[in-house]
Amino acid sequence: MTKFGRLALEIEGLVTASGLSPLIACSLDTSDRGLMSTFFMERWHKKTSSFHLSVGEVTITLDDMASLLYLSIIGVFHSFEQLHVDDAVDMLVELLEVSTAEARAETIQCHGSYVRLSWLQDVYQTKIDACHWIVAVRAYLLHMLGCTLFANKSTTHVHVVFLNALRDLMQSGTYAWGAAALVHMYDNLNEVSKSTAR
Repeated sequence: MTKFGRLALEIEGLVTASGLSPLIACSLDTSDRGLMSTFFMERWHKKTSSFHLSVGEVTITLDDMASLLYLSIIGVFHSFEQLHVDDAVDMLVELLEVSTAEARAETIQCHGSYVRLSWLQDVYQTKIDACHWIVAVRAYLLHMLGCTLFANKSTTHVHVVFLNALRDLMQSGTYAWGAAALVHMYDNLNEVSKSTAR
């Protein structure tokens, strides 16, 4: 998030209202990715959704999400359904106000219903320059979700489906972001713990 620099004053209030502003300060610098990968593959058990350690079982809870990330665990639960590429393009056109050609080119480059984080950064800057504050907030928050709560193995792409939760920015502040993040993390830990996962 440091690549964005300081938020434009015009959008600070909307970012805060989304309930996601604590994520701006979140960062994790892992110097040994192999160690982390080995830890998840050898210690995570998907049947119990916990780490099996010599001291016993340890799991990540909703309380951890609230106390470590300062995210709401109480509120509306937003379910994220997979999107067809055409639906992703329509959502990008509607909510980020990009052209259909630009949205289609981005999903083609990403091989599916994804956009690059760097592309979102460009959209954000364009919308800030044009004083399209609501759209700039959506681009900023989608980027933030893609590199924090809903990060994936690519580390460079975010799924467009999360943009749907940013349709109404006042409503997005009522979501239980901590609960959604925990579900996403459990799903991804189950995938990465497979011996066949890359």
